[in-house]
Amino acid sequence: MFKTVFIVAVAAVAALLLYAGTRADTFRVERSARIDAPPERIFGLIDDLRRFNTWNPYEKKDPTAKGRYGTTTGGPGASYSWEGDKIGAGRMEIVDTAVPSQVTMKLDFYKPFEAHNMVEFTMKPEGGATRVTWSMHGPAPFVTKLMQVFSIMDRMVGKDFEDGLNNLKTLAEAH
Repeated sequence: MFKTVFIVAVAAVAALLLYAGTRADTFRVERSARIDAPPERIFGLIDDLRRFNTWNPYEKKDPTAKGRYGTTTGGPGASYSWEGDKIGAGRMEIVDTAVPSQVTMKLDFYKPFEAHNMVEFTMKPEGGATRVTWSMHGPAPFVTKLMQVFSIMDRMVGKDFEDGLNNLKTLAEAH
């Protein structure tokens, strides 16, 4: 009996690993929100990394994290790096902007695992308000593929994006 259960368990794990291996080589997580503010106001809260961190949900997850801004904090070339017990270590850099409709960032994680992704914020006018979309995409190594089987990545990161967009909404609509 034990031998049969063991063989079935090993076969199930092998099937899961094989299935995960067939998943896409890239991933994308995206959330959007309607914010009652003009795109220019919202753009300024994203394009300046000091202002970005006033609503960034990851900053709130680890208040003891140490962060360092680069020489410039706004526009292409602006950067911010961090290291914390709960949020790991990484660096973001604004690589492109289109005022007031888009901010693109390169996002590098070093701890607890290495990953290199792109983040895009788009702002589109929508009936007197602005539709803000926050997306992240990048390569999907095997561990990411395994997480995708259970939708862990989308649920985990997506929830953070939703929280961040709610923070951004509150801040942008308060002015």
